[in-house]
Amino acid sequence: MKRWNEDIIGGKMKQHPIFRYLYIFYSFVFLLNIINVFTESERLNYVIGILAVLMLLVSFFGASRLFKILGCAFLVVGAIAYLTTGQSILAIPAFLTSNMSLLTLLAMLPWMNSVVRSGRFDRSLNNLLNVNASDLGKLYPRSSITTLTLASFLNLSAASISQDVLKENLRSLKKNLRSSFISTSTLRGYTLALLWSPLEILVAISIFTTGADYVSLLPWLLLIAFITFILDSIWGRFHYKKYSYGDNNASKQSTIDMKKLTKKIIHLLVALVLFLTLVIFLGNQFNLDFIFTVTILIFPFALLWSFIMKRSRSFWAIGWNTWKMKTNTMQNFIVLFLSLSFFEVSISGTAFLDFIQQPVIAVSEYPLLVFILIQVIFILMSMFGVHPIATIGILGGVIVTLLETMNPVSLAIVLATSSVATLTVGAYGLIVQLTSLSTGQNPYRITLNNLPYALGFGFVGSIVAYFLL
Repeated sequence: MKRWNEDIIGGKMKQHPIFRYLYIFYSFVFLLNIINVFTESERLNYVIGILAVLMLLVSFFGASRLFKILGCAFLVVGAIAYLTTGQSILAIPAFLTSNMSLLTLLAMLPWMNSVVRSGRFDRSLNNLLNVNASDLGKLYPRSSITTLTLASFLNLSAASISQDVLKENLRSLKKNLRSSFISTSTLRGYTLALLWSPLEILVAISIFTTGADYVSLLPWLLLIAFITFILDSIWGRFHYKKYSYGDNNASKQSTIDMKKLTKKIIHLLVALVLFLTLVIFLGNQFNLDFIFTVTILIFPFALLWSFIMKRSRSFWAIGWNTWKMKTNTMQNFIVLFLSLSFFEVSISGTAFLDFIQQPVIAVSEYPLLVFILIQVIFILMSMFGVHPIATIGILGGVIVTLLETMNPVSLAIVLATSSVATLTVGAYGLIVQLTSLSTGQNPYRITLNNLPYALGFGFVGSIVAYFLL
């Protein structure tokens, strides 16, 4: 009853008129942050910190219960650690800005999502799932790669689109079989896209934490994604081949223009390669941070792309509304990132940090064991509802210590693969919860089905990282 009342109160708070205009306030702070990247002004950074305190207070009322708990935990532990440093309370605002660049990136992502939707690439790609296949074993890799391609641009919504199509196509199958197929093929394809995408926040944070170069990292992330996709496709082929599928969609085979579909896929892949090339070129040419380069490039790239496709009017119509809605509902991430900033800075150099580091440092002479331990920590934390971003923050001090003796690229690979893998097994995570809602499947059943994959995914990353030391 108490939780129900809290949800009602939270719902009323989100209906308050102020929550419809938060995008103006948030955008102003993000713009100041972009300006400060060029000016590097301590005064402006402090002003941004004061505004960050206000952002945290306002966003707390609109955040979900889980993120409130996480935020409070980071703030309380950070406050206790901060009191031991003897610093002035007036210095606190400056400690809240370290993750502002990540929030700025999150605010820009909807524009890339919108240009893909305006070009109707999402509809075209999902036609692949309507092409006839004789059994579920043959459909499995196709489902994964369709979700993978969509997720490269659409992120979370890609999984929902694929799941909706599969639910319709597989409606004649038994519910348990249908749910199992959907929750494995789409979630796994989704993570394989996020592993190397410059638009994925977990990859950005892994680079941000280790200082690794995205250009050096990209080939290895693509290799890991390829190996994992092949292994998972082989598993899916043999696991589901005994279930017939061909009769479900035979009538749709003739209605699909494969030539047009192929052109759409090539168009999308060319755009993705071009975007990656521009990110790498601008970053190297002007010595810009990877996250910042992606952030400032997303909107002009998406806008120019919409003009080339002659879909600029649709892009603005979809983009403006989507961006306002997404920015207005950033409270969860604002609470998490800002509290995490304070936590990370506060515990730096304290005894609390030593306590967190000890288990990993104890086996630091055995790098492969360290990598596997980090992977297990991510999976266990995700099962208790801790977001992988928060886990990276908790392990931040350990990573700094490990960077003294280990290759930053190896550590970035381990962080990226371990964090992305948890998205398939985090019972309290958004993507698992949405899949549970879509399929009617228990989130713990989804976790159990995907646990071998998550462990295997992380292990492939650990092996590759080990050989790069």
